[in-house]
Amino acid sequence: MENSITDSPDTRIEKDALGEVAVPRDAYYGVHTFRARENFAVSGTAVHPGLIRALALVKKAAAMANVEAGLLDDRRGAAIMRAAEELAEGRWRDQIIVDALQGGAGTSTNMNVNEVLANRAIELLGGEKGDYRVIHPLDHVNLGQSTNDVYPTALRVAAIQQGRGLAQAMAELQGALQAKEKEFAAILKIGRTELQEAVPVTLGQEFGAWAEAIARDWWRLYKAEERLRQVNLGGTAVGTGLNAGRRYTYRVIEILRELTGFGLARAENTFEATQNADVFVEVSGFLKAASVNLAKIAGDLRLLASGPRAGLGEIKLPPVQAGSSIMPGKFNPVIPEMVTQAAYQTMANDLAVSLAAASGQLELNAFLPLIAHNLLQSFTILTGAVQILAVKCVRGVQADAGRCRRLLDASQGVITAFVPYLGYERAAEMVLRAVNMQRPVAEVLVEEGFFTREEVDAILRPEELTTPGVAGARYFKPRGGGR
Repeated sequence: MENSITDSPDTRIEKDALGEVAVPRDAYYGVHTFRARENFAVSGTAVHPGLIRALALVKKAAAMANVEAGLLDDRRGAAIMRAAEELAEGRWRDQIIVDALQGGAGTSTNMNVNEVLANRAIELLGGEKGDYRVIHPLDHVNLGQSTNDVYPTALRVAAIQQGRGLAQAMAELQGALQAKEKEFAAILKIGRTELQEAVPVTLGQEFGAWAEAIARDWWRLYKAEERLRQVNLGGTAVGTGLNAGRRYTYRVIEILRELTGFGLARAENTFEATQNADVFVEVSGFLKAASVNLAKIAGDLRLLASGPRAGLGEIKLPPVQAGSSIMPGKFNPVIPEMVTQAAYQTMANDLAVSLAAASGQLELNAFLPLIAHNLLQSFTILTGAVQILAVKCVRGVQADAGRCRRLLDASQGVITAFVPYLGYERAAEMVLRAVNMQRPVAEVLVEEGFFTREEVDAILRPEELTTPGVAGARYFKPRGGGR
């Protein structure tokens, strides 16, 4: 719908190649943002704050480099830098009004930022918003730049920042799991494969396995930062660097590296780096792998805590809220359920990132906004989910050692430890006999005279059952076909 042009004390008139529009007088955005808001009123989702911050830092670095190169005067440059600092600190976020999903490879987001910075810089210099003779969004704020090098560079910066936060959360979760591994090291229980009883394990071993998986995810995040450090800033429209001064081009990345503290470097081939988005697919894949592990851990926690009296009930999750509006006293595993949903959303986001990256054509990928939205959302929701899982769930997990032992004793899975002494066939006979008698298999073995109580206890020690070798072999010799 075309904006009606009227004289009003509440608006100012701005124009572009399509004509004039009336922009709210107190708005820091301008005509380009106004049109984009109308054109892309699709999701109601704001641009990720991490991307806004990164764009502000890129704009500050560009202003500093342009001043050093003599392409921008000190007065204008200082005002743009100050405006960019404010935006990076979180001010004026309400003025970034374009939808996260937009056509144009991120041009609308870049223009929104350009206009906000220009109008704020004008204000800092004592001028009135919209008087672009003082500072122009394109001629000054966007000097030597294109959306096509600014936007992907900012996305890399934002992803590195978000990745470090997620890595820290992963480290905290790993530590919480390792603490439980140590705490539960002596609690013997039945292990399960395909949801059926298998052989004895310790509860600590289960937590230790989860900790090891999270450690791999931490390492993947470390490698992800390496992939993201090469940026195409200075490449302008297609990576050739057209309209960017040589001194500016090499200085701007050095300045951005200093501003962010990240080990950023100019891509060896900025033409290629402007075209292709496979780096984001790779990083998204790391997040998907982490999501797989988190969903597995969350599912295991729910199973082990199920019941609690009519299920497995081997562990107790900390109750964090009432579980039912109709069933009093019910506490649900809501934290693992939330983590599972966050993991599934990240897996879905990964598909969107992959499709968007594959859809790029020739010298540019027009679908970078979809990549940015989904990739940064994945970082955000995984970081929150991991932090909450560690603090509100894992750290408060309690073991029901008695329940673990009762289920172990009631299981026939312990018979595997006796196979080297009895042989497979005789061991199978003892299992059937124990099932028919509804007795623990260990008791049946003693009653049938195959072992003494002391021998059974030696074989069923946690350290014997959960380490390599034949359980009890240090005490007496296995006889293969039976005793």
